[in-house]
Amino acid sequence: MNEDQIILIDKPAGISSFGVVAKVRRRLTEEFGHKVKVGHTGTLDPFATGLLILLSGKYTKKSNEFLKLDKIYEATMKLGYISSTGDPEGEITKYDASVGGGAWGSDEATSVISSFLNSFIGKITQTPPRFSAIKINGQRAYKLARQGKTFNIPSRQVEIYSIDILNYNYPCLTIRVHCSSGTYIRTLAEDIGKALGTGAYLTALRRIKIGQYSITDATKL
Repeated sequence: MNEDQIILIDKPAGISSFGVVAKVRRRLTEEFGHKVKVGHTGTLDPFATGLLILLSGKYTKKSNEFLKLDKIYEATMKLGYISSTGDPEGEITKYDASVGGGAWGSDEATSVISSFLNSFIGKITQTPPRFSAIKINGQRAYKLARQGKTFNIPSRQVEIYSIDILNYNYPCLTIRVHCSSGTYIRTLAEDIGKALGTGAYLTALRRIKIGQYSITDATKL
């Protein structure tokens, strides 16, 4: 076993990406009898699951090669509600919708929603969530948000290559998204909810591919 590796991990829910790194580092340190350097190439939120690419040993110097790779996610959102963080960990409130659940529960709703989703394909502008790992003046945005501080996060341009509906049973919509690096699926879900007039937040998120690397080749933590 070589300590200089690309390690594919299937991250479970309820642990941070940094927590995964710590566990793998501890395991490799035990394996080789000395401290092994381990780093990640892009985080997943604690509630999210799926593919994490870790690098160990001398491979940690290659992290920049992985940062700009496209990604594929499977995401489930709940319509009719919003979250203060865009995910299940925030404060959930009912959305004051201009369009009721009855309209989106009809037989024709899936095709109508599909047309709304198509409007997000291509280059779009996103404002990352306040509860994110983006650094604002050297501090993580989520830390500033938890402290109740006021700050602005610059918008960014990302690209959505495709959005496919995997399942729809109001109020839950599950989609597969192929997107560029830097895309926030929490923000995408919120923006879809706004477009539908129902509000929305993510209830589940799973990353299944990063560039050529697939979840099918990943190891359970």
